[in-house]
Amino acid sequence: MKATIYHRPKSEDAYAYDKSTMHIRLRTGKNHVRKVNLIYGDPYDWTKNQWVTSKKEMTPTGSDAQHDFWFVEVTPPYRRLRYGFEIITKTETIYYGESGFLDTPSKDTSDYFCFPFMNPADLFSPPEWVKDTVWYQIFPERFANGDPSRNPEGTLPWGSAAPTPTNHFGGDLQGIIDHLDYLQELGINGIYLTPIFEASSNHKYDTIDYLKVDPHFGDKTTFKRLVDECHKRGIRIMLDAVFNHAGFYFPPFQDVLKNQQHSKYSDWFHLRDFPVRAEEPPNYDTFAFTPFMPKFNTENEEVREYLLNVATYWIKEFDIDGWRLDVANEVDHAFWREFRKRVKALKPDLYILGEVWHNSLPWLAGDQFDAVMNYPLTNAIIDFAGKQKIGQQRFEHVITQLTHMYPIHVQQVAFNLLGSHDTPRILTQTDNDVARVKLQFLLLFSQRGTPCIYYGDEIGMTGGQDPGCRKCMVWEEEEQNQELLSFVKRLIQLRKQEKAFGTEGDLTFVENDSSLLIYQKTYENQQLLFVINSTDQPDSVQLPVSWTNRNANDLLTGETFSLATEIVIPAKSAMVLK
Repeated sequence: MKATIYHRPKSEDAYAYDKSTMHIRLRTGKNHVRKVNLIYGDPYDWTKNQWVTSKKEMTPTGSDAQHDFWFVEVTPPYRRLRYGFEIITKTETIYYGESGFLDTPSKDTSDYFCFPFMNPADLFSPPEWVKDTVWYQIFPERFANGDPSRNPEGTLPWGSAAPTPTNHFGGDLQGIIDHLDYLQELGINGIYLTPIFEASSNHKYDTIDYLKVDPHFGDKTTFKRLVDECHKRGIRIMLDAVFNHAGFYFPPFQDVLKNQQHSKYSDWFHLRDFPVRAEEPPNYDTFAFTPFMPKFNTENEEVREYLLNVATYWIKEFDIDGWRLDVANEVDHAFWREFRKRVKALKPDLYILGEVWHNSLPWLAGDQFDAVMNYPLTNAIIDFAGKQKIGQQRFEHVITQLTHMYPIHVQQVAFNLLGSHDTPRILTQTDNDVARVKLQFLLLFSQRGTPCIYYGDEIGMTGGQDPGCRKCMVWEEEEQNQELLSFVKRLIQLRKQEKAFGTEGDLTFVENDSSLLIYQKTYENQQLLFVINSTDQPDSVQLPVSWTNRNANDLLTGETFSLATEIVIPAKSAMVLK
């Protein structure tokens, strides 16, 4: 039993939530422990040679296949803490601290875990506005053509062909401005733009000039107008920073190809030997193995200053609200620490979002990113409600693991998504089953974090892996799925109207003997009950006793009715009861 017990101080298991509050977690073996108490006190608080301690019961916060998780919130009077755990099973009581396991509570503070001091400078402080933001990701070349005079040579009529890695349809910044009414009506208050800087491709991840808007998209005047129009509507703007690598035609790299080891930029990149050969496989580090995207050497001082100047320029000149950092996990941590200092000095509430697809705690300690793209949540939702690869119990276990992977305030600003320019369309992944797409959107919007819609997913657009997921936005209403659009609008409304629905609500799974997924979300005195049937058959379930024989409102339909002890949920549908 002892081998299953785990706690790590100054981590996701013990952290300052704000200037006065500490969160502490413990992991134990599944069903091994009946009760856990936290024993804690100030390390310098002694009376008559006795250390003064308090005891507080911990709350169970979920289970996965192997573990139970426990949580407690405490307020250290002097912002420092020594603490340990009193662990009670059916047969024994043991005490766990930094020195290991003891049969009786130690009187020596060195046997306890230590949180030395809650320094405000160490506090993870993400922008508050992000918690209430619903994002919309736009791939500018495919959203709308607002200024045909900027069309590149060979531009195709809008939506007239399947997307390829090289074709163009003329999407631009003016097209986005022209459709801000649509986004505002949808309920969007944050726009994430994939790169807008000058580049040779249609995706613009191969930058030529980081200080210039790509002429196919517009110019700086157009971009300034876009930001201003968005801010008038309460919509934030986040740009894509491609700082891991440059494009093939980036002038310093072209200088390297021309002058080789004599180039003054030869240390700007990771070159293995000379002559530098732009062929596959390249003899220099790149994004993946793409010779057209040479990787920056961010340990070079000139490179660092160049990129940091780019990061601050777009804030100072255009008042952008966020940076999404491409391939962020391949750039050194020292660079990101300096990046955060520079941009936060200009705009303290700027949102810093890293593209990291795996456990990202090393970047989320308050000194680098505010959040990462939450692809583990994406995969869990799709596998459960979309592809039926996992059942209700496995989904609960995965969500519980994700819930305990990061501190709560990290989760509250996590960037949650179902699809992006890097993944197949959610409707295509779900075999064109709109009912399943609805369930996935419901799961997305009811989790902690800030949700993002990939342009067109709300109207049922389809498409496979890149470039298939980058079709032209469909603007003809008769070709849009209006039922799905209305459903997504309703979810956005609920997230804004019901505090328990979104990031502020604490989620607790409800055990049941059916195949249904049931969870309760709580915020202060408000409670919502989510009942989701992701199977192809109707199913019935016994409601928790606290919910039976009460009048309830289904927030998805507006229907009000009296709850029976047992309710039936049709196949591929859900209820959200208030």
